[in-house]
Amino acid sequence: MKYSAIDNKLFILNRSNFIKKLDRNSIAIFHSNDEFPRSGDQNHPFKQNPDIFYLSGVHQEQSILILFPDCPNPLYREVLFLRQTSELIEVWEGHKLSFQEAKKLSGIENIFWLEDLWVILPSIINYAETIYLNTNENDRYIHQVPYRDLRFIEQLKGLYPLHKYKRAALLLRDLRPVKSEIEIELTQHACNITRDAFIRILKFIKPGITEYEIEAEIIHEFIRQQANGHAYAPIIASGKNANILHYTDNNQICQNGDVILLDFGAEYANYNADLSRSVPISGRFNKRQKDVYNAVLRIMLQAKKMLVAGTIWNEYHIEVGKIVEGELIALGLLDKHDIAKQSSEMPLYKKYFMHGTSHHLGLDVHDFASRYKPFAEGNLLTCEPGIYIPKERLGIRLENDILITKNGNKDLMADIPIEVEEIEEIMNS
Repeated sequence: MKYSAIDNKLFILNRSNFIKKLDRNSIAIFHSNDEFPRSGDQNHPFKQNPDIFYLSGVHQEQSILILFPDCPNPLYREVLFLRQTSELIEVWEGHKLSFQEAKKLSGIENIFWLEDLWVILPSIINYAETIYLNTNENDRYIHQVPYRDLRFIEQLKGLYPLHKYKRAALLLRDLRPVKSEIEIELTQHACNITRDAFIRILKFIKPGITEYEIEAEIIHEFIRQQANGHAYAPIIASGKNANILHYTDNNQICQNGDVILLDFGAEYANYNADLSRSVPISGRFNKRQKDVYNAVLRIMLQAKKMLVAGTIWNEYHIEVGKIVEGELIALGLLDKHDIAKQSSEMPLYKKYFMHGTSHHLGLDVHDFASRYKPFAEGNLLTCEPGIYIPKERLGIRLENDILITKNGNKDLMADIPIEVEEIEEIMNS
């Protein structure tokens, strides 16, 4: 890992909160993510399962966490299993966690090598009535690959068919959206790195450069500041490419007179930032571009005010849609008479703004949370309205990351330039 050590109070607190939600005499088991092959002799970069990281702080493959608070043997109430290293692994893959290092980062005292799992687990699992197992239940995920958690579920049910099985994800969906102070600090640091990368590229963008050169400047700044890398595949979309919502080719030449839509964020200590900005490649917006830009900015400023505790997800998006309609009418893109006759299920504004305004943010960029629970203190959400006009080769999206507190909300990206005048001044300095 590149990032500085995290205070293990975070993981001790997370385990304590999780254990309080378990049924009596329950055991919960969590796995690291699989390592995915890229070719015959290398894997894709390892990305840790966010749930085991949330509960242990371990960012290493082939790790397993067992939580059994009512275990009759106190030695096995919190147990971490690690891959045992060797001279061969040290030479080919590098350093792996020692017991002492794992204790320090997780706060877990009892640590064993992975080869001891099937010695220890059978000796305690029969004293549990319920087994909590984990799967990916993010509602953006559609299962296609039989990943490690699913394989383990099949194996365990074959060995212990008469236990009661429950889903750990139901508990984590309530816990993970409410961010602790340490999580907020880590996310703020990711936002600060993202800010520095944005200011760097504002001074770099000009007609004739390629989208991938901008991407290179961003990753340079990220790695320089100890980020893991990109939180997600960056979108560097100039001109008409800005109308492709998930454009990641990033291989076109930036043309004079176009606007470039930038959607990127740093991942620091597995916590993610998510920023969108749209800037003029020439360093100056023309009048039409400025009008559309300021319309999106007004939508964003009004939408941010709604991100408070108690707000209902669907109601929030409906209200934002009404604001978008007004701006589109003012821009000459919609007619108020047509809006009066529109279908409520498919409002006309979606021709120009077809995605949601906000999503939860955390260990996942689209973080694990319920879209049916009201927003609460400690929730961290993006705010990212946009207007997309393919006929004009123009797409504008603006996005900041917003923390809900008991006193309203806090914009973690408030110091990142967003006003037209700020952006033009930096680009022409």
